[in-house]
Amino acid sequence: MLNKQQKSELVAQSAKKLQESKAVAFAEFSGISVSKLSQLRRELKKVTGDFKVIKKRLLDIALKKAGINFSPDAVKTQLGTIFSKSDLVSVAPVLYKFAKEIKKGKGKEGVFEIVSAYDAEEKKVLEAQGFSIIATLLPREALLAQIAMMLTMPLKQIMNILEQRSKTNE
Repeated sequence: MLNKQQKSELVAQSAKKLQESKAVAFAEFSGISVSKLSQLRRELKKVTGDFKVIKKRLLDIALKKAGINFSPDAVKTQLGTIFSKSDLVSVAPVLYKFAKEIKKGKGKEGVFEIVSAYDAEEKKVLEAQGFSIIATLLPREALLAQIAMMLTMPLKQIMNILEQRSKTNE
């Protein structure tokens, strides 16, 4: 049991982590083994992420201090908070993949589901559906390659037409 001073320190640390983070995600979880959570922590560390379990009441106070409109009390089971110093686009695929792996186990490995996320750059809280959309986006490089291809396609078509016309005029 935490005393008042420990609780206030935990709230202060959580509020500081919230302010330092560019993205925060909230995951409802239960029945997940320590080894699976350790695996998640290792994967998150690669993208400057950190997984913490904070009591809902204390997290609620820290969220209010940080000005984030999310209520941890809406979650029925345990709530994990994922802090990331990189943007949401970097950390979302890692969480999405982990949740998918757990779901593939059909409940044998427990339950892990993202319920909400906060993008500090946009100052916006996303629901689970919005998070899933971001998590399944292609990497930035692939999107840029697709845009470049879309921009060059009309030029290639014009070049082909001109080439065909020059062959018929000969």
